[in-house]
Amino acid sequence: MTTAKPKILTTTSLTAMRKGDQPRFDPATPGLLIVPTANGRGRWIFRYVSPVRRKRRDMGLGSYTGKEDGVSIAEARDKARAARKLVESGRDPIDERQRDEQMALIEKRQESAMTFEKAAREVHGDLKPAWRNAKHADQWISTLETHAFPTLGNKLLADITPKDCADALRKIWISKAETASRTKQRMYAVFEWAWAQGYVKGNPVSVAHRLLPKRTPKTRHHPAMPWQLIPRFVADELADRGMVDDTKAALEFAILTAARSGEIRGACWSEFSPDWMLWTIPAERMKMDRPHRVPLSDRAAAIVKQQHENRRHADLVFPSPRTKMLSDMTLTALLRRAKAVSDEPGRVATAHGFRSSFRDWASEHGYARDLAERALAHAVEDDTEAAYHRTDLLNLRRPMMQAWADFVGGVDKKAESPDDASTADQIPAEA
Repeated sequence: MTTAKPKILTTTSLTAMRKGDQPRFDPATPGLLIVPTANGRGRWIFRYVSPVRRKRRDMGLGSYTGKEDGVSIAEARDKARAARKLVESGRDPIDERQRDEQMALIEKRQESAMTFEKAAREVHGDLKPAWRNAKHADQWISTLETHAFPTLGNKLLADITPKDCADALRKIWISKAETASRTKQRMYAVFEWAWAQGYVKGNPVSVAHRLLPKRTPKTRHHPAMPWQLIPRFVADELADRGMVDDTKAALEFAILTAARSGEIRGACWSEFSPDWMLWTIPAERMKMDRPHRVPLSDRAAAIVKQQHENRRHADLVFPSPRTKMLSDMTLTALLRRAKAVSDEPGRVATAHGFRSSFRDWASEHGYARDLAERALAHAVEDDTEAAYHRTDLLNLRRPMMQAWADFVGGVDKKAESPDDASTADQIPAEA
């Protein structure tokens, strides 16, 4: 019995291939076969015994798609014959191909002589179309021109070490910490690009900070309005507002509750009790990931009630003019327009700063530290003290918050400035 000879591969026979069919050898070209991968598609293979490794190896020659983007029968045969000649000359075609690819990469690097400056300008060019702000695009490269190019600009990327990166940042690392951080981020982006392109085998910027002195973090507090000035500010800027001025309502509510801006802006109707006298903020909206109950003063409750009577959003108590959540910048803009005085010369008071104002007022009026800290929902840092915190002291906090609201709502004409402000009657500390 004679075995039928394989038929020469043709376009018609390849078009008839189906996924799962057996590989088909081309009798016209020793070692050439195609492995069907889908209907009318397949992967070209050149099978041979390596003269170097003495093992059978399969060399991929590309895919057959039946279209111009694939490798045709004629092209596959040419590739297989070229590979066969290498085998007959004692060379392994897969090893030769890998060697050629490596040489091409080396030549590409040598031809480009990619320095840090050239790489930075290429990265800048790639990123620039995505930036809407032309000023930011200019600043991105300007930072590197000023602080990185003098040290790194003419160096080949592969020759740059973590020490070189640290030296570029050293002069501004402490004196201009923010600028140094931005410069470092942009240097890092350049080397990430270079790594992806094959110019370097790692990112030296990622460890450069270990060669630089440690920074001492500078704590910058939110500018706060002196508590003595708040009644006049509320009377002049917040009391007289329209029925739909949610921004002013939100700011007054923030002052009365001493809550964080984000807690105010995200306040929902479902968080308030039916009589509007209690606000319960869920844990997922709190900085410390714990629910927080806020006893509302008469004035704070009246604000929420009025917002509900004129509500413009199904969930949000203080929506933006576009009926979305208010942004923090909206409150900031309001304070800037009002030129809200702060305890820091040249800086306008912030919404968050009113929490500090409340804390100072509570201390000045003899309220227990624990009550004030609970009102602000601050974390208890001392483990021993935290162990005894089994209650949020809601009933003891309510008179304090009402006294604060009474103070905020009553204009003391003598309290025009912190220097000549008179102190209100002392309120005894809660037991």
